[in-house]
Amino acid sequence: MSELFSLRAIARLYSDFPSKFGIPRQSGLVDSLKASVVFEPEYRFPEALRGLEGYSHLWLIWQFSQTAGQGWSPTVRPPRLGGNTRMGVFASRSPFRPNPIGLSCVRLEGIDLHTPDGPVLRVMGADLMDGTPIYDIKPYLPYVDCHPDASGGFALQVKAGVLPVDFPPELLERVPEDRREALTAVLAQDPRPAYQNTPGRVYGMSFAGLEVRFAVQDGRLTVVDVARQSL
Repeated sequence: MSELFSLRAIARLYSDFPSKFGIPRQSGLVDSLKASVVFEPEYRFPEALRGLEGYSHLWLIWQFSQTAGQGWSPTVRPPRLGGNTRMGVFASRSPFRPNPIGLSCVRLEGIDLHTPDGPVLRVMGADLMDGTPIYDIKPYLPYVDCHPDASGGFALQVKAGVLPVDFPPELLERVPEDRREALTAVLAQDPRPAYQNTPGRVYGMSFAGLEVRFAVQDGRLTVVDVARQSL
């Protein structure tokens, strides 16, 4: 039996994040984030999705497309630990793996079977960049996939901070109404790298065609500008 085989992208996920910065650190942290899964032409068979509507959540198996081909390391520096402590790559979710494969659980919001792009899955809570290749889709089975008593290793040693967000109304109005809740929740997760904590420093992130600039001081995040990105 051959140990080598090729994987083909069966779909791509389209989200509001054109770059890595700002994407929640795990799927499901911001459930209001909208995304869509569009199948490649050779996989656009409505019958392939028969029965999927009975599931509330899905597993997406995908490619770390931005780091594919860059090699891997036996140890990595998880941002969760401030970027200074090395841990084994298999104890992390680092993209620098022998096979650059990611796994995310998303909520299935709906299925549009007949669109110009074929069947489309509408999902919520994805932690993927726009255009991410999807290798496979599997149903989430709560009776075997959910383990409430599981231990979380070093990932739980430092509690994720949820920041209060000051979003001036005149800036919030520049955000499409159906994206405001999600953007505010993303900012509350503190998009800054864990090892950066310069009070008052202004950061910028791309979201839904907007450039959002913010600063963090005294435990509060304040949005300082929202502008439409130039094409």
